[in-house]
Amino acid sequence: MRLFQMSSPNASPIHHDEVRGASNMELGRQKDQDLPFFSFSTIKNATNYFAEANKLGEGGYGPVYKGKLPLEDQEFAVKRLSKISRQGLNEFKNEVSVICKLQHRNLVRLLGCCIEEEESILIYEYMPNRSLDSFIFDSSKKALLDWRRRFHIIEGIAQGLLYLHRYSRLRIIHRDLKTSNILLDSDMNPKISDFGMARIFGDDDTRGKTNRVVGTFGYMSPEYAMDGLFSEKSDVFSFGVILLEIISGKKNIAFFETDHSLNLLGRAWNFWKEGKSMELMDSTLSASCSSSEVTRCIQMGLLCVQERAMDRPNMSDVVSMLSNETIALPLPKEPAFLSQLSSTDADSSSSRQRHRSRNDITISDVDGR
Repeated sequence: MRLFQMSSPNASPIHHDEVRGASNMELGRQKDQDLPFFSFSTIKNATNYFAEANKLGEGGYGPVYKGKLPLEDQEFAVKRLSKISRQGLNEFKNEVSVICKLQHRNLVRLLGCCIEEEESILIYEYMPNRSLDSFIFDSSKKALLDWRRRFHIIEGIAQGLLYLHRYSRLRIIHRDLKTSNILLDSDMNPKISDFGMARIFGDDDTRGKTNRVVGTFGYMSPEYAMDGLFSEKSDVFSFGVILLEIISGKKNIAFFETDHSLNLLGRAWNFWKEGKSMELMDSTLSASCSSSEVTRCIQMGLLCVQERAMDRPNMSDVVSMLSNETIALPLPKEPAFLSQLSSTDADSSSSRQRHRSRNDITISDVDGR
C-alpha cells in the first residue's frame, strides 16, 4: 500500500468543531474521516530526523522539510509547527479544516497530518521548484521564466483564486496571498499554498472584519491593513500585486517603509499614465513577450490594486480578461499605497491610523516566508 491515499471528492469533510485543543488535539477519527494520520516516528525517519540538508524553508508557522520513505517513491513536504510560534496552533487547526476540503490543480494538496504529544505536522505534496519568489526575484533564475511561462503562472493563480472564491465547497478568502505562497511543481504549474490565515465565508457573506490583522507588507489591501475589513476583493488586491511583480521581476515595497520613493504600484501607475508600460517589464522578457499582452496584463494588475474595493474586478472578471483578449478593459483609477504617506496624507488618514493602532496586527516582512 502506498503511503498516501488521496481523499475522494465526495468524502465528508472535517468540521471546525472536530479540531480539539492543543493538549488533547485530535482531528475526529470518525468513519467519514479521510485524512491520513502518520506517526511522529514515521515522519522523523522520512526526514532523516529533520536534517538540515532536508530543510526547504521556514515561515511564521515553523520549518518545512523534504521527506521520503525508503520503500516509497513519493516525495513530500513536512510542515512542522514551531513550539515557539505564537499563532501556530490556530494556523494549524485552520489549515487542516480548510485545505482538506479543497481539490483543484492550482492548490497544493494536503496529504496527511501527524498529531502526537507536542508535535503538530502537516504533510503536503512536494513542489520541486519551490516558490515563485525564488525565481522572479533571483537574478540568476528569473530568465528561466519566459513570458509564456509567466503568463501560464498568472492564469493558474487566477484559476485557483476563482475556485476558492466561487466554486469550492466553501467560499474561502486566503488573506495571505503572496509570491512565497505560490509553489511551483516540476512543470512550473502554480499552486496556492499556506491556508493558515484563510477565512470561510457563508453563502450570504460579502465581507468580514477582524481586530487581528495578519499579512505581509506590500500585499495587504488598504481596507484590510487599516480597518481589518476583508473580502474577495482583498485577495484580488494581493493578486494584482503578484501580477505586477511577475511582470517586473521586482518586489513591491509597502508604504510603511522609510524609503520615500515610489513603490512598484506607483511606478506601474506612472508608466501606464505616460504610455510607457513596457518600461516596467523585466528586461529578461524582451525576447519572448508580446508587448500588447504585457501592457494588457499591467492594466489588469492596476485594476486589481485600486484604492477602493468596489472598483476592483472579481476573480471571475479577471479570468475572463486573461482568457479573452477581445474583452475591453476599463481604465484603472489610482492604486493604493503609491508611496510613503506624505504629511498631507497623514492628516487625512489620522482617524484610520488611530483605529488601526487598536488592532492586533501581525505583519511579515516584504521578503515573505
